[in-house]
Amino acid sequence: MPVSPGLVDLQVNGFAGVDFNDPAIGPADLDRALEAMLATGVTHCLPTIITAHPHELVERFRALDAAVASSRLGALMCPGYHLEGPFLNPAPGYHGCHPPQAMTAARPELITEVERGLSRPILMVTLAPEVEGAVALTRVLAGAGRIVAIGHSAADFAQVAAAADAGLSLSTHLGNGLPQTLHKLANPIFAQLAEDRLMAGFIADGIHLHPKALKALIRARGFERSILVTDAVVAAAAPAGRYHFAGMAVDRMPDGSVRQGQGLLAGSALCLDEAVRNVVAWGIATPEQAFAMASDHARAAIRPALSAHGLALAEAEVEWSDDLVVRRVRLAGQERRYDA
Repeated sequence: MPVSPGLVDLQVNGFAGVDFNDPAIGPADLDRALEAMLATGVTHCLPTIITAHPHELVERFRALDAAVASSRLGALMCPGYHLEGPFLNPAPGYHGCHPPQAMTAARPELITEVERGLSRPILMVTLAPEVEGAVALTRVLAGAGRIVAIGHSAADFAQVAAAADAGLSLSTHLGNGLPQTLHKLANPIFAQLAEDRLMAGFIADGIHLHPKALKALIRARGFERSILVTDAVVAAAAPAGRYHFAGMAVDRMPDGSVRQGQGLLAGSALCLDEAVRNVVAWGIATPEQAFAMASDHARAAIRPALSAHGLALAEAEVEWSDDLVVRRVRLAGQERRYDA
């Protein structure tokens, strides 16, 4: 049976009926979500809070942090957090399901305000480099040992390069958070692919990106700089139906997509073990390459932030069946077995 390191999800907004953006989240809720994530091979994650007004961000992070601090699994599995927004492009097509009315110019004091009193740090911030103050904020954040990623952005080649000069190091869900109509070559996808200093996260659900397009993007970025993420929301590892994510009503559809309003995608219902199986089944990667994109490459992306904050991920491994189903997970002395 194949064995891999524990999987690491850098972008997960919720799981198994639990919304990490819910200000009412409690430790039992978080443990339920994290236990379900363990069954998919995920041993570490960055719980992700999306765009909201400042007072909402403060409320949501405090609730999430309290749940992590008081839960059984939070201290082991959640070294820190991912803030996706509110320094994003509010134009139609770019903002996705993020509320554009809550988007704002980039300012360091908002990060300070949101993080004040938390037991663990915001390790990653996704922003749009073309937003006012975003390149300056990138320099501040990178200098403080945080990972800065680009997402929901219309940035051109020069803007992406300037942000990389300032410390930008990652693309958040590359190929998504974009309008349906873009310039054929001079567009944010090519601008990010052309910047060799960026790693990239990809949502391998067959919904956010066509499998053949995903294959081309990973080939262009290179396996060593490609990471599998889920962008999972509350409806992941949950049945079809209506859910609430960051104050929005969303529906998990029969096809596995999660949608808001008039069909707009609102995160995903993808599990990371499923992403591993998908890229192998689609002929994009070998099992070993898929494991690396879902584990080692994600660790490499956040290693500078972990080091800067004196953090280390607990030792973990996953045993898989020959058809890439999780059979056993070991995390810091704890073990879970999942029989067929």
